[in-house]
Amino acid sequence: MALLKSLLTAEVQAFIKEYDEDISKLAFAGSPFPSVPIQSLLEQISSRRQIKDKLPTWFSTDYIYYPPKLNLEQTSSEITAQHKARFVEGETLADITGGFGVDTNYFAEKITSVTHFEKNETLSEIARHNAKQLDVSNITFRTGNSIALLEKQYDIIFADPGRRTASRSKVFLLKDCLPNIPDNLEHILNHTKLLLLKTSPILDISMGLNELKNVSEIHVVAVNNEVKELLWFITALAPVGKPKIYTFNYSKNKVDTFETTVEDYDIADYSKPKAYLFEPNAAILKSGAFNAVANDYKIFKLAENSHLYTSDKLIDFPGRRFEIIKVMPYNRKEMRSFLKSKANVSIRNFPESVAQIRKKWKIKDGGMDYLFFTSLENNERVVIKGKPIR
Repeated sequence: MALLKSLLTAEVQAFIKEYDEDISKLAFAGSPFPSVPIQSLLEQISSRRQIKDKLPTWFSTDYIYYPPKLNLEQTSSEITAQHKARFVEGETLADITGGFGVDTNYFAEKITSVTHFEKNETLSEIARHNAKQLDVSNITFRTGNSIALLEKQYDIIFADPGRRTASRSKVFLLKDCLPNIPDNLEHILNHTKLLLLKTSPILDISMGLNELKNVSEIHVVAVNNEVKELLWFITALAPVGKPKIYTFNYSKNKVDTFETTVEDYDIADYSKPKAYLFEPNAAILKSGAFNAVANDYKIFKLAENSHLYTSDKLIDFPGRRFEIIKVMPYNRKEMRSFLKSKANVSIRNFPESVAQIRKKWKIKDGGMDYLFFTSLENNERVVIKGKPIR
């Protein structure tokens, strides 16, 4: 299926950009353009709306052609695409799962010659068209099975395997994704010095390490405290030592970073709550570097599995910081003061969920109070009331 050229006329493009009413209203009314089927028009409007915040450059560029929303689901955001581009260098790069082309376009800012492989002919044509609109000229587009088409050497190969089955069910294990990287890893490494692999944020790091080989480093990339992707740097030659793990949490005008090593099992010191409470960002929690954080920042854990930290000293910390106002045992007497109140509730190593706590004590979401329900090293269950420090 080729691009529908009638969607790219000035009149239709203006309509797509300016239509701001409910999609269902347009679906009922039908297409105002005889040459444009209503489903195609709805798809362009819906997909464009979907990427407004995720891909602002594409959103603000004229005559961008959008694929179905399902094809945008796995697409990198501009923030995460820029992150990947920071860590590549060389003359040639092959993106063997090119898709909509966001990562490819950012790689093209750093790499002299980039090849975009995509098995879906229409998606390949869409990426080619959009590259022209974005004034990117150093990308070659090839359609077909990228694994079979790999012939020459590249300084870097990038892969973001599809995480949908033929029946559109979601998968995340590497062996279930397409292409199957573990089964084709040796073939890929025969054509590059470095494979940069993007995987689902829910993939367990230890499981990934079991399926792969020659992993030199792993990036855990979060945006606004939500883990978006795991990046695996895989070298043709086996690296020396254990893989490094780097965490990145991008927020407005800043990025918090942390570095550790796979299987960093340093023992942390424990303490009851002191003057300040620290909660690591989502990228650090995903990395599993719980003890390394305590040791690197010279702070104390509340308990082995609580993953909350405390200190008498206020420090810069890659996560949220709170001044501890009060520490209470978790019992009916203490919780009476919060009945029918408003509070921001968090749990760590606690037998009840946030929803259960809210329902049980009739606590509404929001307000000025921050309540942490957790367990101390002696298994005492407590509630920590904190005041956020910006």
